[in-house]
Amino acid sequence: MSDVLMALPPAVANWRNVHATRRNPLLDELAAITRQLAHADMMTSPEQAELLAFLVETTGAKLVVEVGTFTGYGALAMALALPPDGRLVTLDHTDWHGIAEPFWRRAGVAERIQRRLGLAEDSLDGLLRGPEAGAVDMVYVDADKKRYERYLAQALRLVRPGGLVLLDNLFWGGAVADPNDESRQVAALRRVIQRCRDDDRLAMTLVPVADGLLMLRKR
Repeated sequence: MSDVLMALPPAVANWRNVHATRRNPLLDELAAITRQLAHADMMTSPEQAELLAFLVETTGAKLVVEVGTFTGYGALAMALALPPDGRLVTLDHTDWHGIAEPFWRRAGVAERIQRRLGLAEDSLDGLLRGPEAGAVDMVYVDADKKRYERYLAQALRLVRPGGLVLLDNLFWGGAVADPNDESRQVAALRRVIQRCRDDDRLAMTLVPVADGLLMLRKR
């Protein structure tokens, strides 16, 4: 078995997407609109959104927090997997083009999603002062990489024992493996990985999906 993580060959990736994926027309439409934007690379990949939705459903999550809404693609995928009485709180500093909420309404899940605008750290602190503290089933973080250490600390206080914390873009396009890259984003991501690796209170795996998804379970 090779120790090298290989990208899925394009033909296999296409076959998977055609034959092994349950398509949702609204998710596909929202993805197509998002890909036309200047910051389209911030969108959660379809494969990762599928994994997030799978985790929401299989863990029976009822309370999910998302840090970084963008156009609402990831939020829509997760909200569709929530039970009718489930709730997703999604945080962002701006309403990106007003795209998200019409799609949430069309999908019939708008009542499950609560959006909070403002600095994510402040919004997370607000949740920590409320009934959500220690009661969240899953936190998904896809936001400013330089602040990942702070987001991680807040997320671990929010989730219940057995809850999940997921952080996106831990490979940062491969930059984390470049010894010459000492940018603030890369340095922060490396510290997050080391902190989690050395913490026995966390189960951890860094999954080579999309740009690297760090998955943690609070023991």
